[in-house]
Amino acid sequence: MAHVRYPEKTSVDVAGNVSVVLGRPICVNGTPWILFLFEECVENIWEYWSVVIGLISMLCFLLSTLPQVYEAYKSGKVDEAMSVGFILFLLLGDLGNLAGCYLTRQLPIQIVTAVFYIYTDSILISQFLYYKIKNNSARRNPLLKWICLIWFGLGTAICVVLPKLIEAASSIPNIQLQGKSSSLMTSGYACGYLSSICYLSSRFPQLYINFKRQSTEGTSYLLFFLAMLGNGTYGLSLMVMLPALKSSRVTFILNHLAWLIGSLGVLFLDFFVTAQFIMYRKKGSSEAVQELKIAEEEPLLFEEDEF
Repeated sequence: MAHVRYPEKTSVDVAGNVSVVLGRPICVNGTPWILFLFEECVENIWEYWSVVIGLISMLCFLLSTLPQVYEAYKSGKVDEAMSVGFILFLLLGDLGNLAGCYLTRQLPIQIVTAVFYIYTDSILISQFLYYKIKNNSARRNPLLKWICLIWFGLGTAICVVLPKLIEAASSIPNIQLQGKSSSLMTSGYACGYLSSICYLSSRFPQLYINFKRQSTEGTSYLLFFLAMLGNGTYGLSLMVMLPALKSSRVTFILNHLAWLIGSLGVLFLDFFVTAQFIMYRKKGSSEAVQELKIAEEEPLLFEEDEF
């Protein structure tokens, strides 16, 4: 009932009952659809729910950019509302996350999710560049849409090809990697912690620009709400694995600590972003009511002047 990673080129003994076909261990009691999609042997309820919750996390992050795309189209102020630092730190964090997951041989669902993160980054960057150039240009540039579409297309192509490259690199026989195993793991964990730092750093520029503008207009709260759901379920998908572990739980947590800090730390900071949305939306509503009262009183003042 132990947890198995795929693909492997050498025989692996799982609960003492494994046969090998084409260099891969057969998952006897695993869930077929998970084995087919992620090449991960899931043989108990805890591992099963870890994968399901991880998929929910992936879905939240994949959908999180859609409300922001609509909000930017509606307001056209995304270049004013979103911080450059927020987007850049997010991209750097996602790249570091992918590198760390691969080098430390994290769960397959983590690697797949990391690729989706980079894909959503390409959408946000394309959107930001489009409105930044459009709003700063005195006249319409017909090449602008094509530049942004090419950027988005390159990002999509990279995210499609990247899992294949990772799979090809993972197929290198373990004998060739034994000498480099220690250094790769150390580099991977370093990337993981750097990724967490970037994730945590991404929220501070956005918090500052919201405070400076005293407004959240131009940004969609659903972007952050879905990110909160994604980060929460991402951390939960790792914690759910604990009851199924045969080895030390402390070791498991330490091996995943960088990614837990990144997900749960950003979740904590997003509560402050939520507070800004509540405060500034209430302030905007009160100002709108005040302007409406002034507009209603002005005709009465003009009528008194006539007498």
